[in-house]
Amino acid sequence: MLYLLVIYNCDRPEPGDPAFPDALARVNAFADECRRRGVFVSGHPLQGEHTATTVSVREGKTLITDGPFLETHEHLGGVYVLDCRDLDEALELAALCPMAEVGTIEVRPVAGVPGLSHQA
Repeated sequence: MLYLLVIYNCDRPEPGDPAFPDALARVNAFADECRRRGVFVSGHPLQGEHTATTVSVREGKTLITDGPFLETHEHLGGVYVLDCRDLDEALELAALCPMAEVGTIEVRPVAGVPGLSHQA
């Protein structure tokens, strides 16, 4: 079953920061462990909220707004998509994710929708 690991509130060092090489090595080790287990589908860090653009359509009119949809104290830092045998394995891997030590990892099953054309 596909699970989305959503990473919140994780301030990560940027390239050039002395802490970056170690942080990168730990994240790569996590991804390698997911690959070793055969569950890794994809993983993507996100740029900051200041780069977000929100699109909505109301009564046929498109509204484009700079910034995230909601004003929130949490920020979305990235996602992993894992194909785990069950929730227990997804939770185990979320706990191994190095970002769980400084942020929060939300684990959510991906919904299978019959007839949805873009499902794997």
